[in-house]
Amino acid sequence: MLDTLDFYPRPVRLARVRVLHTPWLFRIRGFRRFRGYEAGPLILIKMPLAQAPPGLIAHELCHVWQHQHRPIRMWLSYLRGYRDNPHEVEARQAALAARRAATVRA
Repeated sequence: MLDTLDFYPRPVRLARVRVLHTPWLFRIRGFRRFRGYEAGPLILIKMPLAQAPPGLIAHELCHVWQHQHRPIRMWLSYLRGYRDNPHEVEARQAALAARRAATVRA
């Protein structure tokens, strides 16, 4: 998915990445609006993995990639907002690329 994007000089390292289904997390007030959340090498998702759309996984994997290249800058960038945050814009582009790839394969 992300290998077609050139956001960073090195590809995302997947060796330690884990995707966990954690519906309880998304019942917490600050997390209710999200379907997925990245925490370093962990991707936490609201729905079972088999039901997760490729765009959601690509979006969160893009955040893992960002975290691997500039962790402090990434976390600090959210102090300025969410919607127009450059890291969110990149992650949305990754999700769109994954959705397009899934459509082509179908």
